This record gives sequence, C-alpha cells and structure tokens, in this order.
Amino acid sequence: MAKKQFKTESKRLLDLMINSIYTNREIFLRELISNASDALDKRHYLSITDDNYRVATGELKIEIKTDKANRLFILTDSGIGMNKEALESNLGTIAKSGSLEFKQNLEENVSDVDIIGQFGVGFYSAFMVAKEISVESKAAGEQAYKWVSTGDDGYTISESDKENIGTTITLTLKDNTESDNYDEFLEEYQIRTLVTKYSDYVRYPINMDVEKSEPIEDSEEVSTKIVNETLNSMIPLWKRNKKDITDEEYNDFYKSKFSDYTDPIKTVHYSLEGNVSYNALLYIPSKAPYNYFNSDYQQGLKLYCKGVFIMDNAKDLVPSYFRFTKGLVDSDDLSLNISREILQQDRQLKQIAKSIEKKIKAALVDLLNNDRPKYEEFYDAFGAQLKYGLYEDFGAHTEVLKDLVMFKSSFEDKYTSLNEYVLRMSDEQEFIYYASGESIAKINLLPQIEKIKDKGYEVLYFTDNVDEFSIMAMQQFADKKFKSIAQGELDVDTDEEKVEKEKIVEENKSLLEKMSESIKDTVSSVKISSRLKTHPVCLVSDDGISLEMEKVLAQNPEGSDVKATRILEINPDHEIFAFLKQTYETNPEQIQDYTKLLYSQALLIEGLSIENPVEYANQICNLMIKSK
Repeated sequence: MAKKQFKTESKRLLDLMINSIYTNREIFLRELISNASDALDKRHYLSITDDNYRVATGELKIEIKTDKANRLFILTDSGIGMNKEALESNLGTIAKSGSLEFKQNLEENVSDVDIIGQFGVGFYSAFMVAKEISVESKAAGEQAYKWVSTGDDGYTISESDKENIGTTITLTLKDNTESDNYDEFLEEYQIRTLVTKYSDYVRYPINMDVEKSEPIEDSEEVSTKIVNETLNSMIPLWKRNKKDITDEEYNDFYKSKFSDYTDPIKTVHYSLEGNVSYNALLYIPSKAPYNYFNSDYQQGLKLYCKGVFIMDNAKDLVPSYFRFTKGLVDSDDLSLNISREILQQDRQLKQIAKSIEKKIKAALVDLLNNDRPKYEEFYDAFGAQLKYGLYEDFGAHTEVLKDLVMFKSSFEDKYTSLNEYVLRMSDEQEFIYYASGESIAKINLLPQIEKIKDKGYEVLYFTDNVDEFSIMAMQQFADKKFKSIAQGELDVDTDEEKVEKEKIVEENKSLLEKMSESIKDTVSSVKISSRLKTHPVCLVSDDGISLEMEKVLAQNPEGSDVKATRILEINPDHEIFAFLKQTYETNPEQIQDYTKLLYSQALLIEGLSIENPVEYANQICNLMIKSK
C-alpha cells in the first residue's frame, strides 16, 4: 500500500496547527464532535430527497467508545460518510472545506441548513493527543475506505469492510510523559466533562457505554452493568420558547453555569435577527463576586457558535461599565478562524455588543422604574461600576449611564436618581447641588451644608471616591449644571444679602488682607463667606479640583502632587468675626496667630491633616493661658 504525502506544504501547516493555533488540547473532542454533527446534518438533509441516505431520526447519533488496554479513543457517527475521493480531498489536503462546498451547492430555499465547522481543519487537532489516526468511512452505495496517518509522514488509503453508512475515527493516544497525561481522555468522567463543556447543545445525541452500579435486592452487594447513556442535553435553554421556561429553570441554569449561590436580580432572554442573528441569555447578578474588583476578575459572556462552545469570557461583548453581566451569546453567523477559537471579523462582534448594551440598559431602566427595591439592591452591589463608567473615556458613555446612577440626598434617607432630583427642583433653582465626604453623617456636620439646606435646596451626598470625578465628566444633567456646596461662589444669597456682603468686605478689606498674608503659603485668600450660617469658619476650594478629589488623588502616587486651591471663609455673622475686628484694632499682630488657629480648625473639619500639629497645640495652650 503506497503512502501518500500531504499536499501543498501540509506538513508545515500541520505542525503549525498542532503546536501554535490550538492552545488547549482538550478541544480535539469538540472538533471531532462538530465535524460529526456536520456529517449528520448533511445526511439528514439528503435523506429527505435521496432514498440511498434514508435514515430514521433516531439513527442519527454520535457514539464514543474507549479501549483502555490498547489506549484507543473511538468516535463514530451515522452521518453522510465519505468515499475514497472525499477522503483524499478532505483529509489529504489540510484546510479543505467539504462543509463549505456542500453548503454552496444547496438550493437557496434550504439556506437554513445548519453546518458546523469545516471538516479537514479542526480534524487535525486530534494529532495533539494521538500518535496515529484512523478514519473508516462509507458513503451510500459505495465501497468503504480507511484513511490512516501518523501526521507528519503522510497517509494511506485502503479498502475497508465497514458496513454502515457513516464514519468511525479511531485515535491511538500518545504515550504519557512526565508533563502530559493522555490517559485522561480514556476516562468516562473526563469525556463526560468535555462533552458537557463544549458540545452539550449539539442537536444529535452523543452516546457512550458507561458502568452503572445498582444494589442487589436483599443484599449488601451491588451489581454492575453497562448502560448506553446520552451525555449531552441537545436542546439549549436559550433556544427554547421563553413562555415554556420557568423562573426556577432560568435561575438554576444561572447558578450552575456561573457558580453563584444566589438567584440573579434580572434575566434577559431574547433573540435577534438581522445582519448578524443571535440568541442571548443574560443575567444581572444580585451580588458582586468575591473577586469582582480585583485585577484577576474576567468579564465577558460565554460565546457559542451554532450551539458549540467557543469562548468562556468574550470580553468584547460587554462594555466595562456593564461588566457585572453574566450570560451567553449563541450565533450562527460568526466568522471563526481555523481554530474555531478566535473571531476573524470584529465587525460582527461589535454589532452584537452594541445590541447587548442596549438590552442591558433597557433591563436596568425597567428595574429602576418598575421594581425599585431590586434596582437598589443591584445598585448597592454595582452602582460604583456605573459611576466609573461615566468617568472613563472622558465621559463618552454619559448618554448610556446618566439615567442609571443614583445618590442618597437630603430630601429623604434613600436613593434618588438625577431625573427625580431635577423634577423636584424649584423654578428658580439653577444648579444641582452636592456635597462630598466620607459618610452622610459627616457631610451633615459640614459647616457649608447648613445654609443651603435652610434655603430649601436638596443636596446630593457623594460618599464614593469616584462620585465627583463622574459628575465632572458628565458636567450637567437635563441642562442643569452640578455645583459643589464647598467650591467656588455658591451664589445663594438674595440681592439684599449680596449688597450687605459687599459692604462688609469693603469695610474690612485691610483685616482680610492681613489674614490672607498670615497664611499665604497655604491658601489663596481669606474671604467673607456667603455659605455659612452658624459656624465660624470653613475651608473651600476654587472651581476645578476639590478638597475631596485632592484626598482621593493623594492615594495614588501619580496624583499625590495634585492640590486644590484652598480658600478660608469667615462667617461675618458669627461672634468670632467681631472678635477678629476688635483684635485687629487693638493688637493687629495677634491676627496672624488667630488666623493660623482658624485655618487649622477648618482643616480638621474637612478631615485634612494639620501641617504643624505641635504649633496648633501650643496655640491652644497659649490661648487658654491668656483667657485666665
């Protein structure tokens, strides 16, 4: 029997496929099953029109057998089979696509025939685990033939006595080494695991003889018998009609597939037809996984092509701000590369991703509007992620996320959306006011908040590090700009109050200049305040970087030099101001010490460290002594 060589640089390509293209050797089983499913599809179609291929539906199946003694892995299908020319064409030339040719020859009215894969490409992945491959195949009405190869030294084709239409592939597994154990592919558990992982939803049964132990009646002994068992479920949950699926089935599928012990908050199941058609089953979890905010967390959806598992974490299907979404996508239209592991055209992926983004947004809006308690539960877990999404890419995702973010506010002790805040605004209110701090309790102690609440304005509480950054990226909502109560000019005074303030500033111009000069190295100026009601003093910043943002940036080595422009404000209605005016008239040099003391107090109120705590302590002691 003459040995034939692979055509057209096949030796080099074969080596490339085995050692480079395929990164995970266990996928050989996925490829062989996909090719077998392809052959079954062809026979199923031809059986309708050609009596030679007539077959009962129950006869269309895939069988897996093992021979541990001889280290053989055997996979048989009852598909279309191949004659000698087909074996030569499909297996003698690597990357020859019999499936593609078959599909091109079909009539237009049967374009829905489902052909998985390209026989002659994935088939060669079996050489990752096999030192020899034998393919016995019989087409209808023709002599059966046997193709045998060890890979790099070509192949032989000879007549076979195979009687049934279809194909049997026999792998003689490689010898074990210190680093590689090929015996695992002879074990029932491993085969079952791989079928479930990669080929659970192939439409034909994948059967294997397995041992079953049963107790013997009225005895402590057990009997063992061989049972032919179907390993795959065949019907994907996501391809079933939604009205036939219970919430329990959805939840059980989620918990088993995505390793969560709690039910999801929301399930989104839909199919879309268009330039790229697909089915999607998406879940919004109720709790963040333990590693969600760690660098090792992998976002993305499970990706299937025609029911065959392709990728576990297709991160490009979900934007980072929706990275909490779990689920899967199954499309018949994806263009995969020859390893079936990488998408060739990211245009298709982008189309699907854009559609998925809209579906997730719509699901969250539905929760927000119709099931507020569940949305708030979701928001407790993942609200920070949405706010990071507002901030990233220089605010490019504002339109997607602005309606989803919420904050606690002074209106009620619960979450409010920006839209709800704006609807409550009075006609004369110009800004959306907010205050930042470590907690709501500490924000309510800030001197700056008292007067604005007294004016009847609602204040949003910013307690997450990302809050101010997200608002800075958003800039405004519903044509209303955001305004910090501790930055810039607050502008909440009446016209009369403004006139009175200007008068006080002018009358005390030299005092304010003296105070400013006293702490010129730490603040840009000392001003009469329009935002204080009963408190004596506060520290604010100019527009731009706030004091809270300075604290956040200080935690990052690269941002530790970023400082807010500090302004010390004095309450003209507080008795401390009268004391300062009197002191300035009688002992102006004492103003420097008092100004530094007030500045230190303002730092403490803001939660900032005092630059010279010893000096501050001594100033307090000296003041106590003088007051005796």
